[in-house]
Amino acid sequence: MKPPPALVAVGSALACIGTIHQLVNLRLLRRPPADPPPVRSAVSLLVPARDEAHRITPTIESLLAQRDLDDAEILVLDDASTDGTAEVVRAAAGSDPRVRIIAGTAPPGGALGKPHACDQLATAARGETLVYVDADVILAPRAVAAAVAVLRGPRPLDLLCPWPRQVAAGLLGRLVQPLLAWSWSTTLPLRIAERSTRPSMAAANGQFLLVDAGVLRRAGGWQSVSGEVLDDIGLARAVRAVGGRTGIADGSALATCHMYATGRELSAGYRKSLWAAFGSPAGALAVATALTVVYVLPAAAAVTGSRVGLLGYGAAVAGRVLAHRWCGRPLDAVAHPFSVLALLGLLASSWVGRVRGTLSWKGRAV
Repeated sequence: MKPPPALVAVGSALACIGTIHQLVNLRLLRRPPADPPPVRSAVSLLVPARDEAHRITPTIESLLAQRDLDDAEILVLDDASTDGTAEVVRAAAGSDPRVRIIAGTAPPGGALGKPHACDQLATAARGETLVYVDADVILAPRAVAAAVAVLRGPRPLDLLCPWPRQVAAGLLGRLVQPLLAWSWSTTLPLRIAERSTRPSMAAANGQFLLVDAGVLRRAGGWQSVSGEVLDDIGLARAVRAVGGRTGIADGSALATCHMYATGRELSAGYRKSLWAAFGSPAGALAVATALTVVYVLPAAAAVTGSRVGLLGYGAAVAGRVLAHRWCGRPLDAVAHPFSVLALLGLLASSWVGRVRGTLSWKGRAV
C-alpha cells in the first residue's frame, strides 16, 4: 500500500526544512577554543556514582589529567553503591589530595537518586563553577578549561552543556544513540533558544554540564528538580526561570560517553525516562505522528518509486550525516527510518511501563 502522496509531500518538505535548519544551527553552534586560557577561579569537578565500579576508573583518570586549572577539586558522590565503587575511585586517585569521596544519603520521599546525588555534591563543593561529569564520560585533557572559556566567554552563559560524542554499541545503539544530537540540532533554533525563557526551548545534557554556583543556588539548586526524571532539562528550565541563560556547545572533541554496553541496557535506560520527554501521552502521540510523517513515510514512498519521497528520505539521511560527529558512522544514516521506528517503539514501551508503574533504574523506582 502506497503512503498518501499528500502526506509524503508534506513529510518530505519538512525533512528538507529540518536539514536546512540544521545547517544553520551548526554554523551558529558554540565551539570551545582549542587553546583555552587558564582558569584562575575555583572549579569543582563533580561525579555522581552509583554502582559504577566497572567503568569509573577512566573517568577519574581523565579528571586528574585536566590541565590549565589553577584551583580544582574532584568530588565523587558514592550513592549507596554495592559494587565497591568507592574502593575503585580510591585506587584510581592514589594519594592525590584533590580527590574526595562523599558517602551519599538515600533520597528522601519523592526525590530521585540522580538529582539528590547532584544536590549533595553542590552542597559540598566550594568552586565558583560546578562541573558535573557522569561516571561513563572521559574528558580530553583541556576539556574543562575549554568549556569554562565558553561559559565565561564574551557571550556568557549560566549553564552550559558541551555535548559529548556518544559511543554506540550494538545494533540498537547504532540506531538510537545518534538521534540524541540529531534531534536538537534539527529542531531547536539554538541562538533563539539561548535568549528565550520558554521551557520548551530548554535543552541540556547532564553527562557533561557546567553551571555557575551562585545561579544554581538562586534557582533553588537540584532540589528544585528532585522529582524529575529528566533532571538536566529541568535544571536548565529552573535556571532560565530566574533569568539565567543556558546553552549547548560542541563537545565532540572534549568528551566521550559510553552510556550503554548492550541493547538491553539501552532499552532499560530509555524506557525509564522517555515517557517524560514530551509532557503527556497526547504530546508523545503528536511527536510520534510527526516523526512518522516526516521520516518514515517518505522513505516508504521512495521504495515504491516516489521521487518526492526519495527527496525527503535523502534530506533525512543528510541530516544524520551532519550530526555524525556526536555519534555513529556516516553509513549508518541510511537506516534513519529504522532509527525513528526503534525510538518510537521505546517510547511506547516507556509509556506502558509508566502506566503500569514498573519503571526502575539501578534498583530504585522511577
